[in-house]
Amino acid sequence: MKYTAKPIKKPQNEQRRGIIASVREIYRPGAKIARFLSVLILSGVAYGFYKGIQDNYLAEIVRITAFERGIVEFFREIPGLLVILILAVLYRFSDSKIFKIGIWFMAAGLVGFLGSGSGKFIVVLFMVLFSIGEHIIMPVKSTISLDLAKKNQGGASLGITTAIGNLGNIAGYAIVTILFFILTRMGVARLNIIRFKLVFLLAVILMIGAAITALSLKETTLKSPRRRFYFAKKFSKFYMLEVFYGARKQIFITFAPYVLILHYGSDTSIIAMLLGICAICGFLLGPVMGRLIDRLGYKVIMVGDTIILVVVCLLYGFAHRIFPVHIAFVVVCVNFILDSIISLASMASNVYVQDIAANQEEITATLSTGVSVNHVISILIALMGGWLWKTVGIEALFSMSAFLGIINSIYAATIKGKTHHG
Repeated sequence: MKYTAKPIKKPQNEQRRGIIASVREIYRPGAKIARFLSVLILSGVAYGFYKGIQDNYLAEIVRITAFERGIVEFFREIPGLLVILILAVLYRFSDSKIFKIGIWFMAAGLVGFLGSGSGKFIVVLFMVLFSIGEHIIMPVKSTISLDLAKKNQGGASLGITTAIGNLGNIAGYAIVTILFFILTRMGVARLNIIRFKLVFLLAVILMIGAAITALSLKETTLKSPRRRFYFAKKFSKFYMLEVFYGARKQIFITFAPYVLILHYGSDTSIIAMLLGICAICGFLLGPVMGRLIDRLGYKVIMVGDTIILVVVCLLYGFAHRIFPVHIAFVVVCVNFILDSIISLASMASNVYVQDIAANQEEITATLSTGVSVNHVISILIALMGGWLWKTVGIEALFSMSAFLGIINSIYAATIKGKTHHG
């Protein structure tokens, strides 16, 4: 009988040292990467806490109606529209300083939530404050990650920092789900504000910890190019696609959780759990979507994504009229997750820009302008969506989203496939 030696398993501590060594191989000596990753994980969990309770807090404690939710989102998205101007004001600062400022803005917003009452004006004010910080750090986080990496290791560094942030969000959603489930079983009333204040307290502790840790970050040697508006005729279809995507995205971000809360009575633990599942799907399926775009081409993904979206929208708006309530609730929950998955296909438009752009600077400027275009339509659709829900109902709201999906699919079909540069 032939004897085959079994592979010897390495001890866990040896495997752990191997992983740490592999990570260190990506970054420059003395980069203090542990500090940066600590900031990302702390702020990521805090963000998961905040987003996990946001919609239930607005609906149940602040008593924001469906119509008012659109108004709230209008103001919350304004920092995204103005981020280019904000960065222009901060042009003298390094990216690491801008990153620190953004973290402290987010911390200040959470402190405001913890210390304030449930007045609508003050709550919206602190949401905007948090949103300013959130949008400030978006463009510089990647630059810092690239600066800390060794040459030709930038992609690996971005992959690690993105994964760390996502894992933090997932942990935050999971803790909120478990915490609210336990509090409910203990008999704490659903509308008791103490439940929400407890989560805000935890988020504040973590975000202040992140902000203090960020103070010890070294100054970056690399500055990201300051974003500017850039319009070129060859990118006109990309800008239109961003208009459709911004409208579709905003309807779901703003109103999908409210449908679950107001129509189906979903409590905070359910919403946080769904957000956690969406985050896990994004973490696992993001690379898969990227490979599909490379294999099938961005045009196929753009068209296919919006066709699926039409079905999702119609089921979201009419499930309660087609199925019994308990089945409709399950259908809507599945749609909630499915929408987050197909939204990953939005990266196809970035690949499209890369394919037709002349250089990296043109790519950066075009994508930045696309974000601003996206935010313009987002704040407008938030107001229109709230009005539609109030005057006609969710059927009309999600029918409009489905119609935009159809137009988007037709428009995406008109773009040329991947070109081959010689």
